[in-house]
Amino acid sequence: MTDTILETEGLTREFSGFVAVDGVDLRVETGNIHALIGPNGAGKTTCFNLLTSFLPPTRGKIKFKGRDITGMKPAMVARLGLIRSFQISAVFPHLTALENVRLALQRARGASFDFWRSESVLKVYDDRAHQLLFDVGLSSYTDSVVADLSYGLKRALEIATTLALDPEMMLLDEPTAGMAHGDVDRIVELIARIRQGRTILMVEHNLSVVEGLCDKITVLTRGKVLAEGSYETVSKNPEVIAAYLGTADA
Repeated sequence: MTDTILETEGLTREFSGFVAVDGVDLRVETGNIHALIGPNGAGKTTCFNLLTSFLPPTRGKIKFKGRDITGMKPAMVARLGLIRSFQISAVFPHLTALENVRLALQRARGASFDFWRSESVLKVYDDRAHQLLFDVGLSSYTDSVVADLSYGLKRALEIATTLALDPEMMLLDEPTAGMAHGDVDRIVELIARIRQGRTILMVEHNLSVVEGLCDKITVLTRGKVLAEGSYETVSKNPEVIAAYLGTADA
């Protein structure tokens, strides 16, 4: 049986009486790509914020590798190997792709960004940075200023900076949001390629993105788990279809 790497028990978050996440029990198995999907306002990103301690839960528990991380500071959660990306690209626009990845590698040392060190000393990170850029298909953009890259390439770069932190589990928040079809295909292929030796939990709203990519899918609506299972199972669920098409009070 596959081990559970991340789990929640009755995870709940209220905002002034509004329940954004309502009693969610989530189990993510080691080595899987697990999608958290649902229509707009379903509570997906709030759930991510709870898992990574950017928000404290009103009730419930979160365990990572069997350890209770509920209420732990975000930096400590990251040090344990649970690393997230954000829905809005979070790279430095006026640096090159290589410089962005190198900064992430410097931070992975757990000390400081070493801003006082000379450029030549920091080149020790270049080989690994070049490899990470190759891994995400950005070798030809090494010296490109990030502001000049397309949105899809910026998201690929963000995945490279996330990989630089050597995560045991990656949380990807809407990795294909706002992309053209060609960029969507690029990111889907990239996620499939980098899964080796890692667990991935991704927030998505698009069923076609997770088809053929994810081992398991959890569907949220109004903060609650509506359905869970394989793509084939979830995509045929009448309640899921109704929630996405807006034909039912769900």
